[in-house]
Amino acid sequence: MKAIRRFKVQQPKSLVTIVEERLRKAIIDAEMRFGEALSEDALSSALGVSRTPVREALARLQLQGLVTIVPKKGTFVFAPTAEDVAELCTFRFMLETNALRECLATAREATLDGMASAIAAMDAAQASGTRHDYARADTGFHEVFFLHCGNRYLGNAYRSVSGRVAALRTHLSVPLEGEQARSMSEHRLMVEAFASGRLADLDGLLRQHILRARDAYGDVLRRASAG
Repeated sequence: MKAIRRFKVQQPKSLVTIVEERLRKAIIDAEMRFGEALSEDALSSALGVSRTPVREALARLQLQGLVTIVPKKGTFVFAPTAEDVAELCTFRFMLETNALRECLATAREATLDGMASAIAAMDAAQASGTRHDYARADTGFHEVFFLHCGNRYLGNAYRSVSGRVAALRTHLSVPLEGEQARSMSEHRLMVEAFASGRLADLDGLLRQHILRARDAYGDVLRRASAG
């Protein structure tokens, strides 16, 4: 019999993966509050599945830093502190600046196309007044750097914290009046600097962008803890 030529078969998603993706989205999109207790029974009932895939999905989300499992107490949506946010933003800046350097050196046009698509989505969200859609497009803008940097280690490092970064953006920046207008202006300046190859300007703009977010998020968390 003639040998069958190799080809890829698309495997269906497992139930655990489907549950994981739905819960991840719920946390990132602020359907669940920071620190909220998560009941396996309640989640399995809401999702129409048994407790086993819920338990396994929560274990995966713990590895992503999106939930905290406390023995004998329960499972909770992660609850960041101002100090956590500061450390995460420092790490994020290190990753994004290096990814952008690689993009500028090896994939300028593809990166610019990705940035332009994200900017268009952000424009559309601003025009319609849908702040959560803007936050998702904002997340997509920064993911472009890692899609095109050509370094899987940078990409893997970013993916290890990307859920927390996206959740902070949605939970803490969406309610802030004027935050998305400021964010949009900064993104446009970053695109201009990247297109012109002005690496020093790009680093400075990205630092300003991330550190301003750090300060804004930290203020929200400190006010919440004081209240």
